[in-house]
Amino acid sequence: MNLPQTAEYALRALAVIVTRGDTVSAETIAGEASVPQPYLQKVLRRLVAAGILDARKGPGGGFSLAKPPKKIRLIDVLNATDTSLPDACAFGWGKCDAKHPCPLHGTWSELKDSIHGWASRTTLEDVRQYADARLTPLRRRAP
Repeated sequence: MNLPQTAEYALRALAVIVTRGDTVSAETIAGEASVPQPYLQKVLRRLVAAGILDARKGPGGGFSLAKPPKKIRLIDVLNATDTSLPDACAFGWGKCDAKHPCPLHGTWSELKDSIHGWASRTTLEDVRQYADARLTPLRRRAP
């Protein structure tokens, strides 16, 4: 399943910030996350508006997490980017439901529920811990 570009860029930006553990400039985030800076600015504004990031202007300014990484769930990031799991029928019937299911309704519903559960319980702290345990410092900062 592919995420919309805005959600993917938001997750990349947050991964850079949480692994650095400090205030990070938009330029640094764009380079390390391989996100075009004009698009990144829009994404960062959404994350600030959602209370996920703090922004500081001026020398030494940039973006930092607005709360501890363990308090920021991936579902919060998806919600901040207006990303929802597809509600359309996987079989192409427009919409289906339990009363009028398509042949894929049961398995598609399980997949959506599983992804929603994963995003609801996975936090930026999990991302940070994974990076600390599995990625070398050089690889963490490679674009």
